Amino acid sequence: MTSAFRRYVTADGFSQFGTHVTRVALPLVALLVLDAGPLELGLLGAAEMVGFLLFGLPAGVWVDRLRRKPILVSADVLRAVSLVSVPIAALFDALTLAQLYAVAVIVSIGTAFFDVAHLSFLPSIVTKEQLPKGMGTLESVRSLAVLFGPGFGGWLVQVLTAPIAIVADAVSYLISAMLLATVKAEETPSGGRVSLMEGLRYVFGHPLLRLIGYVGAMNMFINGIWVVVRPLYLVDELGVSAAGYGLMISGAGVGGLLGALLASRVIARFGHGLTMFGAAVLMLPLFVLVAFTGPGWRLALYPVGMGFIFLVAVMHNVAQGSYRQAICPEALRGRMNASLRFLMWGSLPLGGVVGGLLGEVVTVQQLLWISCLGSVAAHLPFVLVPAVRKLSVRDDGGRVDAEEGSRA
Repeated sequence: MTSAFRRYVTADGFSQFGTHVTRVALPLVALLVLDAGPLELGLLGAAEMVGFLLFGLPAGVWVDRLRRKPILVSADVLRAVSLVSVPIAALFDALTLAQLYAVAVIVSIGTAFFDVAHLSFLPSIVTKEQLPKGMGTLESVRSLAVLFGPGFGGWLVQVLTAPIAIVADAVSYLISAMLLATVKAEETPSGGRVSLMEGLRYVFGHPLLRLIGYVGAMNMFINGIWVVVRPLYLVDELGVSAAGYGLMISGAGVGGLLGALLASRVIARFGHGLTMFGAAVLMLPLFVLVAFTGPGWRLALYPVGMGFIFLVAVMHNVAQGSYRQAICPEALRGRMNASLRFLMWGSLPLGGVVGGLLGEVVTVQQLLWISCLGSVAAHLPFVLVPAVRKLSVRDDGGRVDAEEGSRA
């Protein structure tokens, strides 16, 4: 891989590490400092992802019209500046839930633009044949961030308090911005007017991309409920400390890292479709295992179960991510990624609100079962649709033929 790719990956490492610190720290600020309840936590989780719902599609237009590197750098700076306001307000005893919501919304808008540009920037740095390895490397970085970020975040919360821990994320975004600014890549933005709806038409007109979008939307909706249930069940219900909470979440990173290291080999051996199918099959019983998490020895079921889930989920993500990057024309790549991000991540804030409302009327343990069984249901289409197993990137541009695709 080139030096440009190494800088790109290093920047992603800093960004991902800081992000996973904040994913522990921000809800703990609300829970431990501002005494938030289930509904408030649900609204905060929704605010953290509402940017994809509001700006996911316009972000794709910008990414296809303009150079992607300046968008990446600007989004990092925006996120860093907004996060710094949290510890400053806390130092003056002026922090409120309203400010947390506002910061979460601003960060989510920056993330919406960053993620679409980041995905679309990768094919400008590596060749089509290198995409599975490139995606696998990014998933390795993300898994390392999951492995170390939450544990470090929990430790910072316990030692420095939750608001001060968020400084780590702000610093990571600034380092990411500086590194990305030095990446050299040949970009060919359209520069002219492009249709916002063209990306959606491309996704909905492609049977397998459409399926990926639908399944992703269902999965992220359930993830919105997970954002609510995870701190409530582990910290409030089972009494796990802030540091222990971070370490338990980090357990998923071990599996994710292994999955990222294996992904390109598994895809080369079995193909994109069978990898996605097999990963979905394995996730079904694993989510049921996590549902039995409880006091005593059963507390270990959460990190063990999530570790195995992340192992196969990362291989699934590499397979579907490299597939869609390979088959999409460059001129549409930003809007294709934005459309899928809009469908997938745009449903997460809705799940957060539903999770918060459910948390007010059911027990936390019941909410955990709802989350686990919902995740099982969300992955079933990849198991039941025959066309998934035959999905592959072809030498003629990677499109599935019409007869095969119509069976999706």
